[in-house]
Amino acid sequence: MTLQDKIQKVGSMMTKVPLTELEQRLRRFREAMDDREPDWGMALIISKINQFYFTGTMQDGILFIPRDKDAVYYVRRSHARAEDESLFPDIRPMESYRDAAASLGRLPETVHIEAESVPFGMCSRLKKYFGFETVKGMDAVLARIRSVKSAYELDLMIKAGDMHRRVMEERVPRLFREGMTEAELTAEIFRVLVEEGHQGIARFSMFDTEILLGHIAFGESSLYPTYFNGPGGNYGLGPEMQLMGNRERKLTAGDLIFIDTGCGYKGYQSDKTMTYVFGRPLPAHAVEIHKKCLEIQARIAEMLRPGTAPSYIYETIMKDINENDLPNFMGYGTRRVRFLGHGIGLQVDEMPVIAKGFDEPLEEGMVLAVEPKAGVKGVGMVGIENTFLVTPGGGKCITGNHPGLMEIF
Repeated sequence: MTLQDKIQKVGSMMTKVPLTELEQRLRRFREAMDDREPDWGMALIISKINQFYFTGTMQDGILFIPRDKDAVYYVRRSHARAEDESLFPDIRPMESYRDAAASLGRLPETVHIEAESVPFGMCSRLKKYFGFETVKGMDAVLARIRSVKSAYELDLMIKAGDMHRRVMEERVPRLFREGMTEAELTAEIFRVLVEEGHQGIARFSMFDTEILLGHIAFGESSLYPTYFNGPGGNYGLGPEMQLMGNRERKLTAGDLIFIDTGCGYKGYQSDKTMTYVFGRPLPAHAVEIHKKCLEIQARIAEMLRPGTAPSYIYETIMKDINENDLPNFMGYGTRRVRFLGHGIGLQVDEMPVIAKGFDEPLEEGMVLAVEPKAGVKGVGMVGIENTFLVTPGGGKCITGNHPGLMEIF
């Protein structure tokens, strides 16, 4: 059997994104561009996540989407794999940008790109080969169309959420043992997630962000500041890797265990935070703060309905927050975040965000992670996070209903 035969055999066993799904996504993109960028002529999809969204594969390549012609996907490496993985109708090989440029000719004077993710150097090389003069960003358009999931996408996210629930609520509690380090627990959780079907990585759109699983911390380690824009924290391995369990911090009786991870299935992710109490109960005031976070999650979930603006949800919740009753809400000390939840899909941090300024109403098919949390001095980060579908009856949780502070005595 030749290598090409082997590639084709493996490709035939893969679950491919249906052609109807890919066609629908391109159609929605064109409609959104016509609406928001009425003078657009050519869009270049370069990031691997958006390549996957539109073609069902992610390669070293570029998807060219002209306004009035069929899209074409040029792939440098690996064209053979792209053809086996993808049902996209027009996939062509290229050795370099010259090959695509010779076929496509000079592009319009202005092209639209993913301005948040395409490096300046790459943009300069593309200008050299394709002859355009000006670039415009289309990140808002891409974020908007990806925020509303199809039935196909929702099915994958529900499977990710169920896997996430099973691992965090059933399997992870069996891993705890006194004296283990945060780093050891991180490795064991990763093993269990992969056994259950996790894709092995949590993907973020936030620039220059590296995360294996998320925040996995014992006690006050979950309050230690990091560069990551979230309420929780981590000692980490050190300045070289902040978002990873520490090798020195060991689990002892009385510790709060804080685990905030993503879980991915066939590209699509869920987000969940579980807390556990190891060895002996937490102080009563920490338990009360946790319960208030649970009440806030329930209030937010009730408002996750089509037609409700995320900014309205944020303002409704925050006007009732009293620092005396719920100190350190959404962070600790001066390190607080100004959101209550976020969209999720191919990346953990998608649109929309439950925060000020996000005034476009929610739509059915959107999926959001809701994460009311609060730091407690001497204890750690309490609270909860689950992933919800937006439905006419309110948010439907896909990651389980355990209230957290699971006792491991």
